[in-house]
Amino acid sequence: MYSHNMVGSNDLAASKAFYDATFQAIGGKPGIQDEKGRLMYLHNGGIFMVTAPIDGEPATVGNGCTIGFAMENPEQAKAWHDAGVAAGGTSIEDPPGIREGGFGQLYLAYLRDPSGNKLCALHRVV
Repeated sequence: MYSHNMVGSNDLAASKAFYDATFQAIGGKPGIQDEKGRLMYLHNGGIFMVTAPIDGEPATVGNGCTIGFAMENPEQAKAWHDAGVAAGGTSIEDPPGIREGGFGQLYLAYLRDPSGNKLCALHRVV
């Protein structure tokens, strides 16, 4: 069912620095920019895009929205988190670590990107 995800940005250069760092921390490649200026990240069969809004209005974040990225292990999630903080992101929620809940043990790390979009690195602990 999942095809892609796209977030808005008011500063594509800051977004590129942030997402290049976070995706490279988990084995991805730097984003490519298409002819419309959109950033595209292709990793593990998924497509993640960043763009200035096409309507010309400022980009805003979705209240209550979170974009989750699957991680291979807790170390990868922590590396993603640390790379994001170093590249201009903000650590949010609790510090990276294991949470207990209805879905079992999850290792979670949360960030806001430079535009305020909420992101989560998730590893299901077996």
